[in-house]
Amino acid sequence: MSNQRQPKPTLTGQRFKTRKRDEKEKFDPSQFQESIVQGLNDSGTDLEAVAKFLDASGAKLDYRRYAETLFDILVAGGMLAPGGTLSDDMTCTEFCLFKAQEDMETMLAYAQVFHKLIRRYKYLEKGFEEEIKKLLLFLKGFTESERNKLAMLTGILLANGSISASILSSLFNENLVKEGVSACFAVKVFKTWLAEKDINSVAGSLRKVGMDNRLMELFPANKRSCEHFSKYFTDAGLKEISDFARNQQSIGARKELQKELQDQMARGDPLKDIITYIREETSKNNISEQTMISLIWSSVMSSVEWNKKEELVTEQAIKLLKQYSPLLKAFTSQGLSELTLLLKIQEYCYDNIHFMKAFQKIVVLLYKADVLSEEAILKWYNDAHLAKGKSVFLEQMKKFVEWLKNKTTEINNLLYLFIH
Repeated sequence: MSNQRQPKPTLTGQRFKTRKRDEKEKFDPSQFQESIVQGLNDSGTDLEAVAKFLDASGAKLDYRRYAETLFDILVAGGMLAPGGTLSDDMTCTEFCLFKAQEDMETMLAYAQVFHKLIRRYKYLEKGFEEEIKKLLLFLKGFTESERNKLAMLTGILLANGSISASILSSLFNENLVKEGVSACFAVKVFKTWLAEKDINSVAGSLRKVGMDNRLMELFPANKRSCEHFSKYFTDAGLKEISDFARNQQSIGARKELQKELQDQMARGDPLKDIITYIREETSKNNISEQTMISLIWSSVMSSVEWNKKEELVTEQAIKLLKQYSPLLKAFTSQGLSELTLLLKIQEYCYDNIHFMKAFQKIVVLLYKADVLSEEAILKWYNDAHLAKGKSVFLEQMKKFVEWLKNKTTEINNLLYLFIH
C-alpha cells in the first residue's frame, strides 16, 4: 500500500466576475459635495433657484446615500465633523443657512427650500430629522448667530409639520443642559413656533411624541422645578409655555396622587391617614378642592368590582359610600365642591347604565351623611345639572326636592316667629 498522498481535487473552468451591482460601493462624499457646492454657488442668494437646482439634482445625485452630507452643506456650508466644526479638506459654500441673514423672512425662505426638497423626495424625511437631532447635539460648536438661525428654522419646520417634535429629545443631552444651552435654544424655538402656530397646536405636537411631560428636563436637576421653569420662560416672554408646563406637572401630580389613593384604599388604610395624605398633597401641588373631590369620587367608585345586576349594584354602592362618606365630607367644605360632586355622580350614573336608578339613593345618603347640603342639591336641581340623563334624574329627585323646599320653608317660618 502506497503512503503517497493523493492530490486534492481542484475546480477548473470559467471564472465568473463579480457583478457591478453586487460590489459594495465605497462611501466617498467628496464628489457629491463638490457637485452640491458648485450648484449652490451658481444659484447664489436666489433661494428659488436653489430649490430648482436641488429638485433637478435629485435625479442625478445619490441623495439617499449622501443625505447627511446634503443637509450639512445646506445648513453649514460643508460637511460637519463631530462637535460641529466644518471639515477643512473640501470646498465649502457661503450660500447656506449659517451664512444667511438672521431674520424671520430669510429663515422662512430657507425653511421653504427644505420643505420643497423633502416633499419632492419623501425618502429624505427620516434623514432630515436625524440631521436636525445631530445639529442640536452640536449646538456648543456653533456661534450664537448660528444657533439663533437654527432655532428659528427648527421652530418654523415644527410649525409646518416638516419635522416631528421628537427631535427636541437632543436638547436633553446632559452637557447642553448643564451649560444652559438647551433652555436658551428652546426659548428661541418656541418663540418662532408660537409666532407661526398657537399654543394648542404646540401642545398637541408635544403630546403626540410624549414630550409634554419632559420640558422640565431642559434644566439641570437642581433647577428642575415648576417655579424655576415658570420664571425662566415667563421672563423670556413665553407665558403660554410656562402655563402649559405648570398644567402638565399638575396633571402628572394628580395622576400619581390618584394611583396612591387607590393603593391606600386597596390596602384598607384608615380614613384619617388617607385624609391627612390628601391634604398634604393638595397643599403641595396647589390642587383645588373641586379637582380633589372629583379624584376622590373616581377612586372610590373604581375601588370595587361592581355587580352586574341593577338591583344589587345600588345596595353595593350605598354600602361603599357609607364607608367613604367621611372622606367625601372632608373635601366638600365649599358649595362649589358639593356641586362638583353632584355633577360627578350624575355623570357616573349616566355613563354606567346599571346605576341609572341609583342616583337618588346616592344623593339622599350623602345628604344624610352631611356631605351634600340642601342648598347644593336645590342649585343642582334648578339650574346646574348636566344634560346627561337630565329628565330621568330630575324625575327621581322630584319628591326629595319638594321635601327639602318644604323643610326650608318651615325652618324660615320658625325663624321668623322666633325673631319677631
